[in-house]
Amino acid sequence: MNATRIALVTGAGTGIGKAAALALGEAGFTVVLAGRRADPLEAVAAAMEGKGHPVTADVSDPASVAALFDTVKQRFGRLDVLFNNAGGWSPATPIEDIPLEDWQHVVNVNLTGVFLCIQHAMRLMKTQDPKGGRIINNGSISAYAPRPLTGPYTATKHAVLGLTRQVALEGRAHNIACGQIDIGNAETDMTAKMKTGVLQASGQIMVEPTFDPVHAGRAVAHMASLPLDANVLSMTLMASSAPFVGRG
Repeated sequence: MNATRIALVTGAGTGIGKAAALALGEAGFTVVLAGRRADPLEAVAAAMEGKGHPVTADVSDPASVAALFDTVKQRFGRLDVLFNNAGGWSPATPIEDIPLEDWQHVVNVNLTGVFLCIQHAMRLMKTQDPKGGRIINNGSISAYAPRPLTGPYTATKHAVLGLTRQVALEGRAHNIACGQIDIGNAETDMTAKMKTGVLQASGQIMVEPTFDPVHAGRAVAHMASLPLDANVLSMTLMASSAPFVGRG
């Protein structure tokens, strides 16, 4: 792998983003680590032996996203891979009771943030030499099957699936590949409750199995390492015994 290939990971300080950043570094990429908090980003960078470069950014803020991509262009001159990983959650709430501010927060991070990063990435990938690159979106198995009381999260992840396919279509003419990884129950802070039990469609509370996020990171690195004439349009990675197939 050419060590000069540049990857950008959002939400890189913890969880799946951290695992992906580490795996991309091991695969030979130089990785821009983006996130809202500097300390976790610095810790990831310290573990990457010079291959990780932290940049604080908030994907829900258009000005912050613009500054992030300006930094990538000025420092590295190009972008080969964008992993849109940053995401958020809202408290479990029936649709009719969801506060508008909770809805807007999840939409701003999970959907608008992905959209903004895609816009900037495509502009750069279309004009750099050599032209092209790869965009990988972190979807979720909730892009296909909802959990109870997760309206904002489910809606945004379904929307990201449509956005992935749109970008895959529009990117063809510019050597830009776009795919999505849909992860179910990687063991991160967001899935901590699964160890004590989460609400099922049946109304029961059930402990769900999880898996080490290192496997998600390696899957992202595999997708990123393919030549641009090959694309993983969608990949589902889940705990083998997780109640996704047949959910509900």
